Amino acid sequence: MDVWRRLLLAVVCGVAVATIYSAQPVLQPMGHDLGLPPEIAGWIVSTSQFGYLTGLVLLVPLGDVVADKRRLIAVHLASAAVGLILTASASAAWVAFVGLAAAGVFAVVVQITVAYAASVSLPAERGRNIGVVTSGVVVGILGARVVTGALADVWGWRSVYAVLAVLSLGLAALVLAVLPSEGRSDEAMAGYRQAVTSLSRLFGQRLFLTRGLIAFFLFASFGTLWSGVSLPLAGTPWHLSETQIGLFGIVGLAGALGAARAGRWADAGRAAPVTGLALTLLILSWAAISQLPWSLWLLVLGIVLLDFAVQAVHVSNQHLLTATHPNRISSVIGSYMVFYSLGSALGAATTTAVFSAHGWAGSSLLGAGFAACALIVWAADRQLPRRSENLRSEKAGTRQAQAETEAAGHAGQVVN
Repeated sequence: MDVWRRLLLAVVCGVAVATIYSAQPVLQPMGHDLGLPPEIAGWIVSTSQFGYLTGLVLLVPLGDVVADKRRLIAVHLASAAVGLILTASASAAWVAFVGLAAAGVFAVVVQITVAYAASVSLPAERGRNIGVVTSGVVVGILGARVVTGALADVWGWRSVYAVLAVLSLGLAALVLAVLPSEGRSDEAMAGYRQAVTSLSRLFGQRLFLTRGLIAFFLFASFGTLWSGVSLPLAGTPWHLSETQIGLFGIVGLAGALGAARAGRWADAGRAAPVTGLALTLLILSWAAISQLPWSLWLLVLGIVLLDFAVQAVHVSNQHLLTATHPNRISSVIGSYMVFYSLGSALGAATTTAVFSAHGWAGSSLLGAGFAACALIVWAADRQLPRRSENLRSEKAGTRQAQAETEAAGHAGQVVN
């Protein structure tokens, strides 16, 4: 896959995921404008996450049965734009929630895009390509905060969703123009029904369940920080503006991009130890983040460490799962992201409530607790006996992935 197509796929992921997280720096003005009390403002983000969860179950399996993923990506982007326009024009909270949920449903274009990148990659390059495209996700999550804050200060929070709608429509057109057509599938609906019903079997597989639970607690910790940090920063003693709060996204971006090499570590067969080290670092990051009421510099350090750890674990998880299920990449990634969505929603909903009751110290303990749970799941899995197939699946350079080279060769030539 050439660098420009990787970049386009990364941008698609970034814009799509930004539709879910753009509300985080502007929870206070957005909630006030829509008439929501502060303690339930976190549900603005959670609504998008639950819409996203619905899309993971119902739409992501299409990526395994629709041959022309280019058109599928474009349709998802255009449909997400409709929800964004509805949110931007909402005059009541329930209208905004409907728009946010709709945009969240079609934001699963992220998983279709990551699956596309994985399916057209040679096994030896899959980790690198997933790492690059997934970096677009992190750029979207964190970079959106910077843009959101600036736009909200100048034109109000509604302008954020209007801009995202325009970008989504523009990218839909660009995808159709740049990415190669893969044809059509005459048996798409039959395959779709089979793909949806087969999802339940994944949840009985140990590797999938373990990595899913790690992702659940990982993103609950991530959501605790990013859905709650704007509240203490906007209050005493800092009183920062939306633009200033959004700038902390640049800090997180530095940490996340620093973990871009996680894909290469996974290719080298080090996904399991990297996961353990990163989760330990995630717990330690909360010691610095908890100092927010007294030091913004320690907060900056904590954000860098947290986002580095989250990205390293996330890429490692996806690499292991796609190497284990090369013929069901879209469904596997979509099912894995169910844990991500639920964890993110949990973090977003609980952090604002805990902050209202116990301040930032309570939110910090909550985030560290989620991180500790993820580490416990990882450690427990390492201690329990594993079957030989599980051991093989934890090596990025396994014979199973290598055996896929010939089949993936044709797909790789399509985009190279």
